[in-house]
Amino acid sequence: MKLYPIKFDPILKEKIWGGEKLIQTFKKKSTKNNIGESWEVSDVKGDVSIVSNGDLKGKSLKDLIKTYKGDFVGNKIYEQFGEAFPILIKFIDAKTPLSIQVHPNNELAKERHDSFGKNEMWYIMDSDEEAELIIGFNKEVSQHEYVQALEEGKVLDILNSESVTKGDTFYIPTGRVHAIGAGTVLAEIQQTSDITYRIYDYERVDKVSGKQRELHTEQALDAIDYTVHKTYKTDYNLVDNESSTLVHSPYFKTDIIQLNTTVVKNYETLDSFVIYMCVDGAFELEFESEIYTVDKGETIVLPAQINQVSLKSSEAKILEVYL
Repeated sequence: MKLYPIKFDPILKEKIWGGEKLIQTFKKKSTKNNIGESWEVSDVKGDVSIVSNGDLKGKSLKDLIKTYKGDFVGNKIYEQFGEAFPILIKFIDAKTPLSIQVHPNNELAKERHDSFGKNEMWYIMDSDEEAELIIGFNKEVSQHEYVQALEEGKVLDILNSESVTKGDTFYIPTGRVHAIGAGTVLAEIQQTSDITYRIYDYERVDKVSGKQRELHTEQALDAIDYTVHKTYKTDYNLVDNESSTLVHSPYFKTDIIQLNTTVVKNYETLDSFVIYMCVDGAFELEFESEIYTVDKGETIVLPAQINQVSLKSSEAKILEVYL
């Protein structure tokens, strides 16, 4: 069966901090009111994405890789990762703040959890006027000073807060302490991993269990990078109707396309799948005379075998993700 641009059913996650925007604004289907995450493309065990369009509808992401191998993911990617899909794509709605957390690097994650580490990035799609997030430290601290601040309930005093607005971008390598703040909707691209060490959770109580959520204080200690940076926000330049670099890391590459006309995208030399995340507006994708409409908050995947598509919009912003 011939490959074509693939859409997947979103995997919706209830969260203690989740809200209604993924349902109300992005039209995700759920009867719940606290949907915090929409997993758009996932190969996480127990949460593998299922195709929602075309002749392959009902097939899983794992099925596609097993059947099509390098034609789906790219030959170099198949050689490196086999039947594991290397990245996880999400939309996130934080009605209240997420816990302050850190992710282990590849070595720690492999040793402790037989998993990839979790390098990730955020692109802010919408935010309330006072929205902030936490990323990194605001001053040099030792591990001892960090533990002392944690024990005294003063950890927020040593963490860096950033005001956020639509279009802001942040790269969060493993080891960097971080938390999404209340009133923030964002796109997240990350390694395929669900390993998180929670270090502070505002003493919240889970409604189901009636208990505070588990903290991972000891595990986090040697996972944290205590380095202070002058800036944590990613600078980038937008060029109309071209792919502009956002974040290029060893684990994924993300560009942004500010689209207001019709452009032809050629991927003949790329040897990788391409994922489009519509983060503003809407666009039409044309492949072999077939039109695929992608609205804000939707995602579509181009198998590596597809060399050329055209994109059309009067106004859209698209994250273009590949390896």
